[in-house]
Order: sequence, then C-alpha cells, then structure tokens
Amino acid sequence: QVQLVESGGGLVQAGGSLRLSCAASGRTFSAYVMGWFRQAPGKDRELVAQINWSGGSTYYTDSVKGRFTISRDNAKNTVYLQMNSLKPEDTAVYYCAAKPTIAARYDYWGQGTQVTVSS
Repeated sequence: QVQLVESGGGLVQAGGSLRLSCAASGRTFSAYVMGWFRQAPGKDRELVAQINWSGGSTYYTDSVKGRFTISRDNAKNTVYLQMNSLKPEDTAVYYCAAKPTIAARYDYWGQGTQVTVSS
C-alpha cells in the first residue's frame, strides 16, 4: 500500500504560481511512477503530468507544457508540481497518484487539493 497526501493548493490570481506537494508513505516510494491529475467541475479527470522513478522521464499534457514542472525527491518521499503562469482554466481539484510501472494503471490516490485561479 502507498498512502498519498497532497498539500499546497489555494486561491491565486491569474499569472501567479503555486507549488503542490505530495507526501508518500508505505512501500518504497522511489519504485513508483507518480502522476498529477486534475478534475474541474463537470469535466473528466485528466492526467496533467507524470514522472518516472528516477525523474529522468516526464510527461505533460499539452495545455500545461512550458508552465508546469513535475519533480520528485525520493529521499523525502515527495513529488512536486510547480505551476507557473496560472490561468483560470487551471482551476480544479488536483490529485496525486502512484503506479508501479509506466504500463500499469494508477492504483493509489491522494484525497485531492483545490486550486482556484481567479481572473
């Protein structure tokens, strides 16, 4: 089992920045692929960014490329999502998730943290 706890959400003006953190406990954190998802009201949950176990491979959905950065600190069992140049359309609940391999589905989820971007 892996337990995930997000933090760092809040209210920010358009153009501002936030950094989300996801602290993991349980099985070996460094072995897991980590992802950040978001879900806006009335919309499906979408994968925003993903990072492999070493941090050497990342993925971003097109709408956040150049603005968001995913990173991880395996010594601290934490994954981060740095969000810059935020837009109102980034408003959503952001979830941290973990899976054992790139090909697997995400099995472990945090409780979510709200990000609200005002115009």
